[in-house]
Amino acid sequence: MSWLKATPTGCELSVLVQPRASRTKCVGPHDGRLKIALAAPPVDGEANAALIDFLAEVCAVRKAAIVLVDGQTSRRKRLAIAREVAEVREALAAVGVTDT
Repeated sequence: MSWLKATPTGCELSVLVQPRASRTKCVGPHDGRLKIALAAPPVDGEANAALIDFLAEVCAVRKAAIVLVDGQTSRRKRLAIAREVAEVREALAAVGVTDT
C-alpha cells in the first residue's frame, strides 16, 4: 500500500477524493492513492469534514485523531492518522479495500 505509510505518530494516508458521489465509500487504489467517493459537495470545507468523519468511523478513532496535512482545496489529500499502519490496513480491509 504505497498510499499508507508509517510515521512516528501513527500513519499517513494519501487519498484521491471524488466529491458529490451518490454515497460515501472507499473505491480502492487509484494512481498511487486510495480513492474515496464522498456524498458531500466540495463547498466550504464540507468534503474535508465528510472525509474526516468517514475515516474516523472506518478506522474507529476520534475525529481529532485525524489531521488533514495537505490538499485542503485539492482532490489529492494527505491525512495523518494517530493509529498504527496495521490497524488502519485491517480497518480498510473490513470495508473492502485491498492492497492492490
